Amino acid sequence: MFSKSAAFYDVIYSFKDYAHEASLLHVLIQQHKRSPGTALLDVACGTGGHLAFLKADYAVEGLDLDPGMLAVARQRFPAVPFHLGDMVSFDLGRRFDVVACLFSSIGYVKTLAAMERAVVNMARHLNPGGVLIVEPWFSPETWKPGTPHALFIDQPELKIARMNLSGVEGNLSILNFHYLVATPAGIEHFAERHELGLFNPDDHRLAFEAAGLETTYDAEGLTGRGLYLGVH
Repeated sequence: MFSKSAAFYDVIYSFKDYAHEASLLHVLIQQHKRSPGTALLDVACGTGGHLAFLKADYAVEGLDLDPGMLAVARQRFPAVPFHLGDMVSFDLGRRFDVVACLFSSIGYVKTLAAMERAVVNMARHLNPGGVLIVEPWFSPETWKPGTPHALFIDQPELKIARMNLSGVEGNLSILNFHYLVATPAGIEHFAERHELGLFNPDDHRLAFEAAGLETTYDAEGLTGRGLYLGVH
C-alpha cells in the first residue's frame, strides 16, 4: 500500500503529535488494563511513530503488512522486535497486555467480515485482563466523497506535493494519492490507491463484544476519531 511512499512516510505525517497521542494512550491503558504486565503490540505499526514514545513504559513490539514500512521501523528502532503480518490472520504464538491498532488502520481490512476476524485475532493475543485498543476510520455518514485534499512538504532538498480526491465505491472509501517528489536527483511522480472500509460505530462495538471483550467507547480518542477499548 505504501510501497512507493514508505521512504517519505515520516516526513509526510510529521504533523502528527505522536508524543501527545502516546501520552493519552498511556493514560487510557492504565485506566483499563487489569493484567500486571507491560507487553504491548502495535498492529499496523507503520514506521513505529507511537512506539518511539511508548517504549519508555512498555515492552513494545510492532506488526505491519507492508515490508517497506517495516524496513524503516527496523532502521529507526533496531532493538524493537517487528513482525510481518496481516492483522486478520497473524499468529505470534504469545500474548500481550496491550494490543493497539491506531491511526485508523483497521479500515484497511475493507470488509465487515474481515474487520470482525481482525478483532477476534487481536483479542486472542491478549493476556487475561489485557486491553485491545482500536482507533476507527470514518463511518459512511462522516466520509465526504468528492473532497479535494493537498499536503505539501518544503525542505531544502526535498519537496513533496501530495493530492487526492476522496471517493467512494460501495462500502469502501477510496484515496487515489498522487505524489510529486523533487530531490537533487530529480523529480518523480507516482500514485497509490488506498481502499478503506467504512464501518458503522455499532459494527466495531459488536465485533468487540463478539470477541468476548468488555467494551468501552471513547468519543474523542487520540485524534478526534474516537477509540474502542476492550478488556479481555
